[in-house]
Amino acid sequence: MESGQTEGKTAEEQPVFIEAVGLIKRFAEVTAVDGVSFAVQRGELFGFLGPNGAGKTTTINILTGLARPDAGEVRVGGLDCSGNPKAAQHLVGVVPDESNLYPELSGFDNLCFCGALYGMRKDERRARARELLETFGLQEAGKRKFAGYSRGMKRRLTIAAGIIHNPAVLFLDEPTTGIDVASARHIRQLIANLHRAGTTIFLTTHYIEEAERLCERVAFIVRGKIVGVDTVANLLQPVRAEHVMEVSGVGLDPAFSGILASAFPLFAFQSLAEGTIRIVSPEPISIGPLVRFLEDRGIELREARLVHLSLEDVFVRVTGIESHAMTKEKERMAREA
Repeated sequence: MESGQTEGKTAEEQPVFIEAVGLIKRFAEVTAVDGVSFAVQRGELFGFLGPNGAGKTTTINILTGLARPDAGEVRVGGLDCSGNPKAAQHLVGVVPDESNLYPELSGFDNLCFCGALYGMRKDERRARARELLETFGLQEAGKRKFAGYSRGMKRRLTIAAGIIHNPAVLFLDEPTTGIDVASARHIRQLIANLHRAGTTIFLTTHYIEEAERLCERVAFIVRGKIVGVDTVANLLQPVRAEHVMEVSGVGLDPAFSGILASAFPLFAFQSLAEGTIRIVSPEPISIGPLVRFLEDRGIELREARLVHLSLEDVFVRVTGIESHAMTKEKERMAREA
């Protein structure tokens, strides 16, 4: 199981732990963050979703004190960080989208060094480093130089470094980008375990399925603006009430969407990949009349299948951005890094 819920109080009953009000950040003529406002409850796992360049990383940098907003307010753990960006630094753990650890140091020494930066005593940070290496499955790699780690191992150690000081809130920026499936699954499980233990987590990701598995609430950000914030359950409710079928066949070109819409006005039709049309209906879909209609017009049907809509479909509807497009862009950047 890769998702977890905060034990005890629900997210709605928890006090606000992170609050952003009217954040604005400009770089020359570009407004990277444009009036962003939201709140995250204590113990919540909050997802921040958007395409590359939407303003996700800039927002994290503002919330963690790495960048100053041109306007707006930030409060973390009840502390006003607007005038003093470092006010809540002792409460915060940060895992950037690119590792910030030292390649020439071993995994163990990297963790100890990070602990020292947070003022941990030598015996305390060494014990914590050994504990984290075991928890993250890196005991044997702990003595090796970080430079020799695989991508997945590097991400795991970077997350371990972010929580060496047991922070109350953890900011994770694209934690599973560019790593293998097994490592990504392991990291999602680690995130779920941290959430169950009560850590407040702010997660940015372009993998919509990942957010649906892990997060209680999500915000969609596009071109620096928040375009939707709600619980995953509430966002899914409208699409889960719909009945969806995808039909594929030889000769089923996009023009057939209009032809089908005229013949079956109670259904909505959408052309997907070449030769595939999606049918959406508020009522169960009877496939027989559709099949006969298409076959009478020379379409050789290959497949008709029911589809269960997901948070990815909600994201596309709200933002107008195909999620696979932003996934491909992020993976291209990871390969080039």
